[in-house]
Amino acid sequence: MTGIVTLPLVPLRISDSELSEMTSQLLFGECIEILEIRENWLSIRNLSDNYSGWIDRKMIKILSDNQAISYVNIAPYCVSVPLLNCKNSSGENVIIPGGSLLPAFTGGKCKIDDEIFTVESGEQIISKPVNGDQICNLAKQYLNAPFLWGGKSIFGIDSSGLVQLVFSIGGIYLPRDSFHQVECGQVIDFLSEAKAGDLAFFENTDGEIVHVGIMLNNNQIIHSSGSVKIETIDYQGIISTPNGKYTHKLRVIKRLI
Repeated sequence: MTGIVTLPLVPLRISDSELSEMTSQLLFGECIEILEIRENWLSIRNLSDNYSGWIDRKMIKILSDNQAISYVNIAPYCVSVPLLNCKNSSGENVIIPGGSLLPAFTGGKCKIDDEIFTVESGEQIISKPVNGDQICNLAKQYLNAPFLWGGKSIFGIDSSGLVQLVFSIGGIYLPRDSFHQVECGQVIDFLSEAKAGDLAFFENTDGEIVHVGIMLNNNQIIHSSGSVKIETIDYQGIISTPNGKYTHKLRVIKRLI
Protein backbone atom coordinates (compact mmCIF):
# COMPACT_ATOMS: atom_id res chain seq x y z
CA MET A 1 0.00 0.00 0.00
CA THR A 2 0.99 3.60 -0.57
CA GLY A 3 0.17 6.69 1.48
CA ILE A 4 0.71 10.43 1.20
CA VAL A 5 1.41 13.03 3.89
CA THR A 6 -1.27 15.72 4.15
CA LEU A 7 -0.09 17.24 7.45
CA PRO A 8 2.76 19.79 7.54
CA LEU A 9 5.16 17.46 9.41
CA VAL A 10 4.92 13.85 10.58
CA PRO A 11 7.48 12.39 13.02
CA LEU A 12 9.21 9.21 11.87
CA ARG A 13 10.13 7.02 14.85
CA ILE A 14 12.34 4.03 15.58
CA SER A 15 9.47 1.93 16.93
CA ASP A 16 5.68 1.92 17.22
CA SER A 17 5.34 4.23 20.19
CA GLU A 18 4.93 7.96 20.74
CA LEU A 19 7.69 7.62 23.34
CA SER A 20 10.08 6.27 20.72
CA GLU A 21 12.95 8.40 19.41
CA MET A 22 12.24 10.53 16.33
CA THR A 23 14.83 9.83 13.64
CA SER A 24 13.41 12.00 10.85
CA GLN A 25 10.28 13.80 9.68
CA LEU A 26 7.98 13.36 6.71
CA LEU A 27 7.00 16.52 4.85
CA PHE A 28 3.68 17.49 3.31
CA GLY A 29 3.18 15.79 -0.06
CA GLU A 30 5.75 13.03 0.41
CA CYS A 31 4.60 9.53 -0.55
CA ILE A 32 5.33 6.47 1.55
CA GLU A 33 5.26 2.72 1.07
CA ILE A 34 3.48 0.89 3.90
CA LEU A 35 5.54 -2.14 4.95
CA GLU A 36 3.64 -3.34 8.02
CA ILE A 37 0.49 -2.46 9.95
CA ARG A 38 0.53 -2.87 13.72
CA GLU A 39 -2.69 -1.63 15.34
CA ASN A 40 -2.46 2.19 15.18
CA TRP A 41 1.05 2.25 13.73
CA LEU A 42 2.55 1.83 10.29
CA SER A 43 6.05 0.70 9.39
CA ILE A 44 6.86 2.74 6.29
CA ARG A 45 9.51 3.65 3.74
CA ASN A 46 9.71 7.25 2.58
CA LEU A 47 9.74 7.09 -1.22
CA SER A 48 11.67 10.40 -1.37
CA ASP A 49 14.81 9.02 0.32
CA ASN A 50 14.09 5.34 1.18
CA TYR A 51 14.31 6.15 4.90
CA SER A 52 12.26 3.75 7.06
CA GLY A 53 10.54 3.99 10.42
CA TRP A 54 7.21 4.01 12.21
CA ILE A 55 4.43 6.59 12.01
CA ASP A 56 1.00 7.02 13.56
CA ARG A 57 -1.45 5.78 10.89
CA LYS A 58 -3.82 8.72 11.62
CA MET A 59 -1.19 11.09 10.24
CA ILE A 60 -1.24 9.97 6.60
CA LYS A 61 -3.80 9.36 3.88
CA ILE A 62 -3.80 5.91 2.27
CA LEU A 63 -4.05 6.06 -1.52
CA SER A 64 -5.83 3.79 -3.95
CA ASP A 65 -3.67 1.94 -6.47
CA ASN A 66 -4.58 4.42 -9.24
CA GLN A 67 -3.87 7.41 -7.00
CA ALA A 68 -0.54 5.93 -5.94
CA ILE A 69 0.57 5.52 -9.54
CA SER A 70 -0.42 9.11 -10.28
CA TYR A 71 1.24 10.75 -7.27
CA VAL A 72 4.43 8.69 -7.29
CA ASN A 73 5.12 9.16 -11.01
CA ILE A 74 4.46 12.89 -11.42
CA ALA A 75 7.22 15.45 -10.81
CA PRO A 76 5.88 17.62 -7.96
CA TYR A 77 6.65 21.25 -7.33
CA CYS A 78 8.58 22.03 -4.15
CA VAL A 79 8.16 24.72 -1.46
CA SER A 80 11.34 26.84 -1.51
CA VAL A 81 10.73 29.01 1.57
CA PRO A 82 10.84 27.87 5.22
CA LEU A 83 7.08 28.31 5.69
CA LEU A 84 4.26 28.68 3.18
CA ASN A 85 0.69 29.66 4.03
CA CYS A 86 -2.14 27.94 2.23
CA LYS A 87 -5.84 27.16 2.66
CA ASN A 88 -7.49 23.76 2.54
CA SER A 89 -10.86 23.02 0.97
CA SER A 90 -12.60 24.16 4.16
CA GLY A 91 -10.85 27.52 4.10
CA GLU A 92 -8.71 26.60 7.11
CA ASN A 93 -5.14 27.86 7.27
CA VAL A 94 -2.40 25.25 6.75
CA ILE A 95 1.26 26.20 7.17
CA ILE A 96 3.50 24.01 5.02
CA PRO A 97 7.25 23.76 5.71
CA GLY A 98 10.04 24.19 3.17
CA GLY A 99 10.83 21.14 1.09
CA SER A 100 7.21 20.02 1.00
CA LEU A 101 5.98 18.56 -2.27
CA LEU A 102 2.96 19.86 -4.15
CA PRO A 103 1.63 17.18 -6.50
CA ALA A 104 -0.76 18.16 -9.29
CA PHE A 105 0.13 21.83 -8.68
CA THR A 106 -1.42 24.25 -11.14
CA GLY A 107 -3.03 27.67 -10.96
CA GLY A 108 -1.83 28.16 -7.39
CA LYS A 109 -3.63 25.01 -6.22
CA CYS A 110 -2.50 21.55 -5.14
CA LYS A 111 -5.00 18.71 -5.25
CA ILE A 112 -4.66 15.56 -3.16
CA ASP A 113 -7.61 13.22 -3.67
CA ASP A 114 -10.69 15.40 -3.03
CA GLU A 115 -8.80 17.99 -0.96
CA ILE A 116 -7.61 21.20 -2.61
CA PHE A 117 -4.85 23.31 -1.05
CA THR A 118 -4.57 26.89 -2.32
CA VAL A 119 -1.10 28.38 -1.83
CA GLU A 120 -0.33 31.99 -1.05
CA SER A 121 2.31 32.71 -3.69
CA GLY A 122 3.56 30.77 -6.70
CA GLU A 123 6.88 32.63 -6.46
CA GLN A 124 7.69 30.49 -3.43
CA ILE A 125 7.41 27.29 -5.44
CA ILE A 126 10.17 25.94 -7.68
CA SER A 127 10.47 22.91 -9.91
CA LYS A 128 13.99 22.98 -11.34
CA PRO A 129 17.58 22.42 -10.11
CA VAL A 130 19.64 25.28 -8.71
CA ASN A 131 23.36 26.16 -8.59
CA GLY A 132 25.75 26.32 -5.63
CA ASP A 133 25.07 29.96 -4.76
CA GLN A 134 21.33 29.31 -4.75
CA ILE A 135 21.83 26.27 -2.51
CA CYS A 136 23.67 28.53 -0.04
CA ASN A 137 20.89 31.13 -0.18
CA LEU A 138 18.31 28.43 0.49
CA ALA A 139 20.34 27.26 3.50
CA LYS A 140 20.67 30.80 4.87
CA GLN A 141 16.89 30.96 5.20
CA TYR A 142 17.30 28.50 8.10
CA LEU A 143 19.82 30.58 10.06
CA ASN A 144 19.09 30.44 13.82
CA ALA A 145 16.75 27.47 13.49
CA PRO A 146 17.34 25.32 16.60
CA PHE A 147 19.09 21.97 16.34
CA LEU A 148 16.66 19.06 16.60
CA TRP A 149 17.72 15.45 16.17
CA GLY A 150 15.70 14.10 13.24
CA GLY A 151 14.27 17.54 12.45
CA LYS A 152 13.73 18.87 8.93
CA SER A 153 12.05 22.27 9.37
CA ILE A 154 12.67 25.85 10.46
CA PHE A 155 11.35 24.87 13.92
CA GLY A 156 14.15 22.33 14.41
CA ILE A 157 16.66 20.68 12.11
CA ASP A 158 19.81 18.55 12.33
CA SER A 159 22.93 18.82 10.18
CA SER A 160 22.10 16.14 7.62
CA GLY A 161 18.46 17.24 7.59
CA LEU A 162 19.52 20.76 6.59
CA VAL A 163 21.67 19.41 3.77
CA GLN A 164 19.04 16.97 2.53
CA LEU A 165 16.31 19.60 2.69
CA VAL A 166 17.99 22.41 0.76
CA PHE A 167 19.39 20.08 -1.90
CA SER A 168 15.99 18.45 -2.40
CA ILE A 169 14.48 21.89 -2.99
CA GLY A 170 17.09 22.24 -5.73
CA GLY A 171 16.11 18.92 -7.27
CA ILE A 172 19.06 16.93 -5.90
CA TYR A 173 17.90 14.05 -3.70
CA LEU A 174 20.32 12.83 -1.04
CA PRO A 175 20.16 10.12 1.64
CA ARG A 176 18.92 11.18 5.07
CA ASP A 177 22.06 10.58 7.16
CA SER A 178 25.49 12.18 6.81
CA PHE A 179 27.31 8.81 6.77
CA HIS A 180 25.34 7.96 3.62
CA GLN A 181 25.50 11.45 2.12
CA VAL A 182 29.30 11.28 2.15
CA GLU A 183 29.12 8.52 -0.46
CA CYS A 184 27.70 11.00 -2.99
CA GLY A 185 29.58 13.42 -5.22
CA GLN A 186 33.19 14.05 -6.21
CA VAL A 187 36.05 14.45 -3.72
CA ILE A 188 37.65 17.91 -3.55
CA ASP A 189 41.29 17.41 -2.61
CA PHE A 190 42.04 20.80 -1.06
CA LEU A 191 39.97 23.15 1.08
CA SER A 192 41.25 26.07 -0.99
CA GLU A 193 39.40 24.60 -3.99
CA ALA A 194 36.04 24.42 -2.21
CA LYS A 195 33.23 26.56 -3.56
CA ALA A 196 29.66 27.49 -2.70
CA GLY A 197 27.40 24.45 -2.42
CA ASP A 198 30.13 21.89 -1.69
CA LEU A 199 29.55 19.60 1.30
CA ALA A 200 32.05 19.24 4.15
CA PHE A 201 31.89 16.07 6.24
CA PHE A 202 33.26 15.62 9.75
CA GLU A 203 34.29 12.59 11.78
CA ASN A 204 34.39 11.55 15.42
CA THR A 205 37.34 9.98 17.24
CA ASP A 206 36.43 6.57 15.79
CA GLY A 207 36.58 7.92 12.23
CA GLU A 208 32.81 7.77 11.75
CA ILE A 209 31.05 10.51 9.76
CA VAL A 210 28.81 12.29 12.26
CA HIS A 211 28.29 15.81 10.89
CA VAL A 212 27.91 17.70 7.62
CA GLY A 213 27.62 21.30 6.48
CA ILE A 214 27.40 23.37 3.31
CA MET A 215 30.40 25.41 2.21
CA LEU A 216 29.64 29.08 1.47
CA ASN A 217 33.18 29.58 0.13
CA ASN A 218 36.56 28.05 0.95
CA ASN A 219 36.64 29.30 4.54
CA GLN A 220 33.01 29.57 5.69
CA ILE A 221 30.41 26.91 6.33
CA ILE A 222 26.72 26.91 7.25
CA HIS A 223 25.70 23.99 9.45
CA SER A 224 23.36 22.96 12.26
CA SER A 225 25.05 22.57 15.64
CA GLY A 226 23.05 23.99 18.52
CA SER A 227 21.41 26.10 15.83
CA VAL A 228 21.92 26.77 12.16
CA LYS A 229 24.89 29.13 11.96
CA ILE A 230 27.74 30.34 9.77
CA GLU A 231 31.24 29.63 11.09
CA THR A 232 34.84 29.59 9.93
CA ILE A 233 36.44 26.38 8.68
CA ASP A 234 40.08 25.48 7.98
CA TYR A 235 41.87 22.26 7.04
CA GLN A 236 41.42 20.92 10.60
CA GLY A 237 37.74 21.63 10.98
CA ILE A 238 35.10 24.09 12.18
CA ILE A 239 36.19 26.89 14.49
CA SER A 240 33.64 27.96 17.09
CA THR A 241 32.70 31.62 16.79
CA PRO A 242 32.22 32.19 20.57
CA ASN A 243 35.51 30.67 21.80
CA GLY A 244 37.74 30.05 18.78
CA LYS A 245 38.05 26.33 19.52
CA TYR A 246 37.65 23.48 17.05
CA THR A 247 34.28 21.77 17.32
CA HIS A 248 34.23 19.33 14.38
CA LYS A 249 37.14 17.50 12.72
CA LEU A 250 37.14 17.77 8.92
CA ARG A 251 37.24 14.46 7.02
CA VAL A 252 36.44 15.24 3.37
CA ILE A 253 34.80 17.75 1.03
CA LYS A 254 32.48 16.53 -1.73
CA ARG A 255 31.00 18.33 -4.76
CA LEU A 256 27.55 17.50 -6.06
CA ILE A 257 26.87 20.50 -8.31
